[in-house]
Amino acid sequence: MSQAAPINAPWLDQVRWDAQGLVTAIAQDAQTQRVLMVAWMNREALALTAQLGHAVYWSRSRARLWHKGEESGHVQTVREIRLDCDGDAIVLQVNQAGGMACHTGRQSCFFSRLEHDHWVSVDPVLQDPASIYRS
Repeated sequence: MSQAAPINAPWLDQVRWDAQGLVTAIAQDAQTQRVLMVAWMNREALALTAQLGHAVYWSRSRARLWHKGEESGHVQTVREIRLDCDGDAIVLQVNQAGGMACHTGRQSCFFSRLEHDHWVSVDPVLQDPASIYRS
């Protein structure tokens, strides 16, 4: 699924990659500013994201590139890419297709709030995950 991306572009050298060659990537809704999810990118994922205009991440669990929405259809169209002052975190301003970014069928992966020493789910499930994903 990977397409050729210019992974030797000079702007990529300004990112402070960790020991595994990854950088934290935060997806934020471009309209509401709500944080939707946190993931990881390697050089190729970030280069592809910039080139294609949709979010591509590095899946640590699957050890492969992951085009957000490749199974669910919940693609993140990238409106802006920002690098933080330390160079070790990326923020993607995105338009989230389907209105949900979380594999649990919620808008955001940040649906649990700490209340009196325990986590409470405060956001509704918008779609049953079993109807979104094949596996």
